[in-house]
Amino acid sequence: MDLRAELLKSIWYAFTALDVEKSGKVSKSQLKVLSHNLYTVLCIPHDPVALEEHFRDDDDGPVSSQGYMPYLNKYILDKHIHQPGSCLQVEEGAFVKENFDELCWTLTAKKNYKPDRNGNSVVSHQDAFKLWCLFNFLSEDKYPLIMVPDEVEYLLKKICTAMNVELNSCELDDCLSQEPQGQGGLTVWQFLDMVNSGRLLRGIEQEAISMAVEEVYQEVIEDVLKQGYLWKKGQLRRNWSERWFMLKPSALSYYMSEERKEKKGSITLDKHCCVEVLPDRDGKRCMFCVKTSSRTYEMSASDTRQRQEWTLAIQTAIRLQAEGKKSLHKDLKQKRREQREQREQRKAAKEEETQRLKQLQEEKERKLQELELLKEAQRQAEILLQEEEQRRRQQHEEMQRTLEIQLQEAEQARASMQAEMVLKEEEAERQRKRIMELEEMQERLQEALQQEVKARHDEESVRYAQARLLAEEEEKLKQLMKLKEEQEEYIIKTQLEKQVLKQEMENKNKCLEEAQKQLEEVRVNRQRVDQDVMAAQRKLRQASTNVKHWNVQMNRLMHPIEPGDKRTNMSGGGFAGYPPLMCRRDSSLKLKQKVEDKGSDPMRESSKENVSNGGSSSPLPSSDADTMATEASNQ
Repeated sequence: MDLRAELLKSIWYAFTALDVEKSGKVSKSQLKVLSHNLYTVLCIPHDPVALEEHFRDDDDGPVSSQGYMPYLNKYILDKHIHQPGSCLQVEEGAFVKENFDELCWTLTAKKNYKPDRNGNSVVSHQDAFKLWCLFNFLSEDKYPLIMVPDEVEYLLKKICTAMNVELNSCELDDCLSQEPQGQGGLTVWQFLDMVNSGRLLRGIEQEAISMAVEEVYQEVIEDVLKQGYLWKKGQLRRNWSERWFMLKPSALSYYMSEERKEKKGSITLDKHCCVEVLPDRDGKRCMFCVKTSSRTYEMSASDTRQRQEWTLAIQTAIRLQAEGKKSLHKDLKQKRREQREQREQRKAAKEEETQRLKQLQEEKERKLQELELLKEAQRQAEILLQEEEQRRRQQHEEMQRTLEIQLQEAEQARASMQAEMVLKEEEAERQRKRIMELEEMQERLQEALQQEVKARHDEESVRYAQARLLAEEEEKLKQLMKLKEEQEEYIIKTQLEKQVLKQEMENKNKCLEEAQKQLEEVRVNRQRVDQDVMAAQRKLRQASTNVKHWNVQMNRLMHPIEPGDKRTNMSGGGFAGYPPLMCRRDSSLKLKQKVEDKGSDPMRESSKENVSNGGSSSPLPSSDADTMATEASNQ
């Protein structure tokens, strides 16, 4: 989120507060007053001519937010925000954003914030302002401004963590379900009413809530990664002083006390800095140091947990500088937003997959229903065919019985009428006619048989259609099984990738442990070398003292005191009349000392030369030395 977007959020609240009639427009006189106040808090020179020209009275009626935005961008925001590269930045020391937010909060709180309407308020007016700023920071980048339930839970958990209490998730869900959430989130006034209701922070004193809100405000809005007391070692006098430290992504500042009225110094952090844990020494425990390109700062924490928290926080600040990021919580907010978008995408994909499977299931059920209907139709056709066949058989049997009866009657008639053949020819003719009728009936029987054959062909066609539907159902089932196998292969592939990543993480952890062991060995060797250097420095100081002593004794022996001679003290401790001899003697002793130390360690030789040079250089005046000692003590 750039600075322009943050400023526009606060200005949006001020603009909507001036919209009394909620019509989306504000009168020009009120916009003039608002613009004048924005000029003041943004430290921009007033331009009354442009203000009057833009809001001249020849155009009647109020101005909407779209009509006010061109003037706001051209004459206010563009004058104070420049754009080097791709990141909007504010000119150094131009204005204090907290004053800008307080102006917009004052305008909108008079109209919208009514803490007493739900009884006694849990948070004070100043804490409500800080919660308003936190809401603006965590709200979505669209208007009207809302905060999604995930961000509401995140903010309340941070406040409860600062008070060392646990947030009641069930109570929070009840509160969120009771609030009318427009566009998928809460407005700032709904959020403040929910906090002031006391349901989420029941039994907690207002002072504790105020301290927790202040801590979260400093962490999220002011980018304070950590703050607290630490012991710091001075650079000149090397004494330990207790200071109040405040860590931001760009610097680690330290003050005399937690009121932060007197700033004692600041450690600028960049990607080349590093933090290391030190062993206990000089009567101090839980030590660590911050190394910059120009200096190493040694510090001591109260306990091991505090040292670990400080080192992790400083490493986080260095990482942000290396990545070119200026705020930890802006980065965390962007990551949470991306995670929410990914969850929504996965949810949409899952719903789409569920919908597709549902459609396939419905298609399968429909096919099964059609198949059942076809089976039922086939059963009905078979029943009808059986009934028709049975009916035809009955008719055929009846016709056969009738024919048999008629044949019997004809035989009886022929037998009885053989004698009367001539008399019965007419009766025979009738019998022939009846036979012809029987032949016609036989033809009709053949036609009925042909119809039966056709019905059987129709039955075979129905069975072929049924087989085709069964084949289509089998194809659909194969496709469904193929989709299921692809899903199982994707799950197995994801598990294999997870195992590979886990193995790589274990290898990196092993490398890190080996590097830590090597670092510890280097530290032990450095401590041993420092001890050797200190021992050499003590021997050098003892030898210098002995040389000076024997030099004085030799000068006394070489110049015995005679009666009448006067002895005068020299600056170097010799006698009058022998300065050249003393200088030569002293030079020869120093040369001899250097020749003896030729084979020693280079680091020790450098330390001895520094001590020797420090001893031979002219001392500082007492007043300057006291001043430098005082500054080293303060540092």
